[in-house]
Amino acid sequence: MTKIAKQRENSRTDRRADAPPLSRPLAAASVPAEGLDVVIRASEAECAALARENALVGVSWLEAPLHVGRFGRDGLKVRGVVRAAVRQTCVVTLEEFGAVLEEPVSVRYAPQTQEHPSHGRREPLSAEEALDIEEDGPDPLIGGVVDLGALAGEFLTLGLDPYPRKPGAAFEEPAPAVPEGSPFSALSKRGTGADGE
Repeated sequence: MTKIAKQRENSRTDRRADAPPLSRPLAAASVPAEGLDVVIRASEAECAALARENALVGVSWLEAPLHVGRFGRDGLKVRGVVRAAVRQTCVVTLEEFGAVLEEPVSVRYAPQTQEHPSHGRREPLSAEEALDIEEDGPDPLIGGVVDLGALAGEFLTLGLDPYPRKPGAAFEEPAPAVPEGSPFSALSKRGTGADGE
């Protein structure tokens, strides 16, 4: 294999390693003025990849009904919900258990610069869009494409409890051990009297 062929192979491997476990790219130019409804459903292989990425026992299914609308002249806004059934390990009992997650999605995307090339001024935004930017700036829309699958994967990660507990599992701190020969051991065995002494 030549040096150039090796570099190409390494480049392909790097791209695959950086690829999100769930990918559904959408070009901003393909979104009509009235918006677009999209439902993302993860395949079995994508569920397995999502489980590996999030250190889960498993992901049974993932579904994300999303509405993609226009934001300003060239941006997008995505709203919806990510739902998934996952299997986790309880941090208390170390037993596996299932959970269903539901995480709301609300994200805005804008090109990295909205300056007009000939005037050097920003495109005007509506009052609602300006308020959205003040609350939380938009994410960059790179190359005019948003990856709705990667977005769903990110919101799955956000919805996971970093310290999952099986329903009903409670951590009980063990009582401190008192040595048998200690003077306190006799006191701990002795009951309290009626007068509290």
